[in-house]
Amino acid sequence: MDDPQLDQFGYRQELSRSLSFSDLLIYGLIFMVPIAPFGIFGSVFQGSGGMVALAYAIGMVAMMFTALSYAQMVRAFPMAGSVYSYAGRGIAPPVGFLAGWVILLDYVLVPGLLYLVAAVAMHSLWSALPVWLYLTLFVVLNTVVNYFGIKMTVRVTQVMIVAELIVLAIFLVIGLVALAQGKGTGGGLDALYNSDTFSWSLIFGAVSIAVLSFLGFDGISMLAEESRVDARRIGRAMVVALLLAGVLFIVQTWVAALLVPDPQGLIDNGDPEGTAFYDAADVAGGAWLSKLTALATAIAWGFANSLVAQAATSRLLYAMARDRQLPSFLARIDPRHKVPANATFLVAVVSLGLGLWMAARDDGITLLSSLVNFGAMTAFLALHVSVVVHYVVRGGSRDWLRHVAYPAIGFAILAFVVINADVAAQRLGFVWLGVGVVILAVLYATGRRPHLAALTESVEETR
Repeated sequence: MDDPQLDQFGYRQELSRSLSFSDLLIYGLIFMVPIAPFGIFGSVFQGSGGMVALAYAIGMVAMMFTALSYAQMVRAFPMAGSVYSYAGRGIAPPVGFLAGWVILLDYVLVPGLLYLVAAVAMHSLWSALPVWLYLTLFVVLNTVVNYFGIKMTVRVTQVMIVAELIVLAIFLVIGLVALAQGKGTGGGLDALYNSDTFSWSLIFGAVSIAVLSFLGFDGISMLAEESRVDARRIGRAMVVALLLAGVLFIVQTWVAALLVPDPQGLIDNGDPEGTAFYDAADVAGGAWLSKLTALATAIAWGFANSLVAQAATSRLLYAMARDRQLPSFLARIDPRHKVPANATFLVAVVSLGLGLWMAARDDGITLLSSLVNFGAMTAFLALHVSVVVHYVVRGGSRDWLRHVAYPAIGFAILAFVVINADVAAQRLGFVWLGVGVVILAVLYATGRRPHLAALTESVEETR
């Protein structure tokens, strides 16, 4: 059945509209993972000079401005495709192609990263099975769940988010009791601000790592064609999910920072084994709590988070394919389950291959993390520009707060984060962007320049 929201943009309703506001909110939270800092706590702690909670607070503010820009663009263009659709229709199709290409660096790589982190964590808990087997099992399980439809995906994630919140509550209660008993190294508010080590470049360098925990709120926009609620509530779900996750991230990292057994050693030597959070949990409650938080991280990253990441990535590939900017077979919808089946299977194959390849590298997790963050931040810059161009330049909006101030502030913060990001990530990220420019040039040369169905410059009821 056709949908009037999509008809005006030249598309037919092919995906199943079955998701409520709470479904979207839970999807965003599980994509971000309420316990996401468990896995990268040591890296952020070292990068921020111990001010890990401050890094997450600034990251939340930066992402909040981005969420506000998403909320504006999803009202204008309530369809799958995220930044690809918004930049393409808000600015121009070639810009949309490049924005979609850059954010592919995030979406295509992030499932592989999640599977790898989870497989390594599981292997550390039970080494009887090799990393590659854990990784393969996670990929197969998630692909099966995603194939049976978005409603099945949401039902599974509802169970997972409850489990994650229970583990987090256990850690926080035991951690606070341990601090009250005098355990840990203390430090008071050092995790939020330490005048002896503070510098903006230091903090924003750490933010470029911490934002990995926030990536996923934007995945809610990928489900615009599968949502029963209107576009305004889709934007609201992104903002609420980001705010809830940000508060949880700040609280848990502040408590963990006070329990780190050797703060200066962690800053000087880093966390090559990725166990800094579990070491803090051990100080608070002993080995059982350390193992519980490690197991929760493995399941959250390898199943819950990667499940929704695979779903979001398949929707991006679907959106670009139906506009003939990727191979058309990726736009095929399974008639029974109403999901982009070929795109889902392709994400599974790429994630498996990438995960196995990076598992053989000593710097696999670090390299993938840096590339994922760089791709997302660069694409978000295009998102902020699209708000100004679509609403102000083309639509004549005089809503200076939502259509100028918010996107300008968000752009400035993210630009500073990108500038202070890992140099290797910058180089590889710009190489990826360069490849996209070459592909775009080839499309123009062969007469297949980017074109979006029923492209309109109208802002009609969107302000």
